Amino acid sequence: MNLTMSEFAYCDKSLPYEVRAKDLVDRMTLPEKVKQMGDNATGVLRIGLPAYFWWSEALHGISGIGIGPYFNELVPGATSFPTVIHTTAAFNRTLWKILGKAVSTEGRAMFNLGNTGLTYWSPVVNPVRDPRWGRITETSGEDPFVSGVYGANYVRGLQDVEGQEQTNNTGSRPLKVSACCKHYAAYDVDNWHGVNRKSFDAKVTEQDMVETFLRPFEICVKDGDVSSIMCSYNRVNGIPTCADAALLKETIRKKWKFNGYIVADCDSVLEMVRGHHFLNDTAEDAVAQALKAGLDLDCGAYYPNHLESSVRQGKVREEEIDTSLKNLYVVLMRLGFFDGSFLTLGKRDICSQEHIELAAEAARQGAVLLKNDATLPLNTDAVKTLAVIGPNANATGAMLGNYAGVPCRYVSPLSALSAFGEVIYEMGCEGVKCPNDKLISKAQEAAKRADATILVMGTDLSIEHEDRDREDLLLPSYQKELIIKVAEASNGPVVLVIMSAGGVDISFAKNNTKIKGILWFGHPGQEGGRGIADVVFGKYNPGGRLPITWYENDYVSKMPMTSMQLRPVDSLGYPGRTYKFFNGSTVYPFGFGLSYTSFSYKLASTNISLPVKLNRLQHCRNVEYTDKSLEQSSCPAVLVDDLTCENEIVFEVEVQNVGDKDGNEVVMVYSKPPEGIVRSHIKQVVGFERVFVAAKQSQKVKFALNACDSLRIVDDKGYILLPSGLHKIILGTESIDVNVSYVR
Repeated sequence: MNLTMSEFAYCDKSLPYEVRAKDLVDRMTLPEKVKQMGDNATGVLRIGLPAYFWWSEALHGISGIGIGPYFNELVPGATSFPTVIHTTAAFNRTLWKILGKAVSTEGRAMFNLGNTGLTYWSPVVNPVRDPRWGRITETSGEDPFVSGVYGANYVRGLQDVEGQEQTNNTGSRPLKVSACCKHYAAYDVDNWHGVNRKSFDAKVTEQDMVETFLRPFEICVKDGDVSSIMCSYNRVNGIPTCADAALLKETIRKKWKFNGYIVADCDSVLEMVRGHHFLNDTAEDAVAQALKAGLDLDCGAYYPNHLESSVRQGKVREEEIDTSLKNLYVVLMRLGFFDGSFLTLGKRDICSQEHIELAAEAARQGAVLLKNDATLPLNTDAVKTLAVIGPNANATGAMLGNYAGVPCRYVSPLSALSAFGEVIYEMGCEGVKCPNDKLISKAQEAAKRADATILVMGTDLSIEHEDRDREDLLLPSYQKELIIKVAEASNGPVVLVIMSAGGVDISFAKNNTKIKGILWFGHPGQEGGRGIADVVFGKYNPGGRLPITWYENDYVSKMPMTSMQLRPVDSLGYPGRTYKFFNGSTVYPFGFGLSYTSFSYKLASTNISLPVKLNRLQHCRNVEYTDKSLEQSSCPAVLVDDLTCENEIVFEVEVQNVGDKDGNEVVMVYSKPPEGIVRSHIKQVVGFERVFVAAKQSQKVKFALNACDSLRIVDDKGYILLPSGLHKIILGTESIDVNVSYVR
């Protein structure tokens, strides 16, 4: 086009990103500007601006979903790591960050080959409120702190450029690829009894909003320095999230100091008109509402199709379009989109042996041992013939879960287990929906002929999936009957492997003496079979913990999925949600996980005092107690925002492996508030560390917990408080008393 690009200031790498972005935006006309504000940005050839596809996905590997990525002869596949719920069970920050780094390497390599974009709308950090939610496989479980820590570490792995991880101005930091924490906020109903996510109005208290639904996103922004946030389809208390200035402009940008762009979930702006009928808005009204609220990019065509006429009608100013475009182009400039970065990455960096081995290691680390009657690991000397049975026994695609791409290869459970002995394989069911008992007799015969039986059961995307919430917490149809009858017929020990995202009520198997071992493997990715075989035969000692509560099935009959409350509602008989508020019986609790060895803890100190000196500008707040006699302090609590929050709770725990096998232990740290505070949590995760300890050896783990973050409560007005009184830090059966007092 005979353009001299050096004459364009936006191409000058020596200038600040903001200056370059302004120069680029100022060169465009209004019709040109609006065409850049959908996920398929058309570009402006007259000023050398290329088209760009914003939508790519990298939840647990480069996905085939979106308009950016695609696979062909040049790039036939990419490493497909375990899904997020499986990887979260490892409770290993280092692993989460390394996975992000590997995915971004493959993403950059694919971009250099023309097969994807640089802006990935991952990860999902919504905490799991209800066990029926169809998208649990994409999430990092039910705890908002864990969800945020997972998100921040995965984001750091995706985005950080080595040597430039920290700068005084995070918005000036270069990016390897751009990550996006989604779906903001209070989104966890997809399609339940006719209630659809695209029209659902989530009625949420300020207490739950601050404590649970916003916290992972805050951690993602503040600790992960994420460069994008995606607003969700639903309304929150009547207002579509993508048109809520309090959520977008006030909270994300002003309060959390977010540097990046805000994008709508696909067609969310359209759904404001079509699904929500919000304020009976026209298309021009809707795009104006969203833009004024702080939405920069529309995954869809509503912005490109209607923003220009909205400006012409005086509903929104062109200046507000300029602001959003600058947010978008600063991110592309931080990525080196106009300059060329990471150009040495190419085909050899995709599906590398290093990444394939990392996928196998992630599959192993996320394994959770739920039951072991002194049978696992199986001994290859005693087990020569193995019956491998179940609809997931020869799983391939089912191991990948949701938002998957094309994997480098598959290693199914059947394939991996075949390396350990002679295998007799029977499906037992026609797929995971297991519609009848036709194949059960053949499975029983196989179990009779084998020295041991492995049942690989569970779910796949036909049971739990985006836009598909579950009705119950049971194994589908005849799966239970298959398990019981095979266990009865088996000649040797039976091991049950559950491959699922959400929890399953397998009380019948837990209590069945013929079933000697139970393992949960989530959706373990392309190398999932290797993970299962290595754990079953003892090449790897499992150390994972459940990131969600496994409820008994009658839990779902006690409250509708659409009830957003976390705390029990006695008047309605609602029992409360997540380990933080539910105190009923479970199949397996949050954080549960066994090992082939045993661990014990020793604490150096069990009592810590935290006297906090207040000045005359720091005021005490009241806290409501169940019993007035528990109110012992003249200063019950102080707003966290009024404190410097410099106090730390420092302690060291010695983890002893008292067994005969090397193993990994996840040290889970909980805090418990002073007794009797009304409507407070039972306990909450405030830290965790995965540590390897050789047999008969010990390792010391040091924790330094910020008192404001770890001992905080949220009252019913949405205030974050640090209450005085006796808190507890809980590690397994050990605990530390932390006495917080305020003095003037």
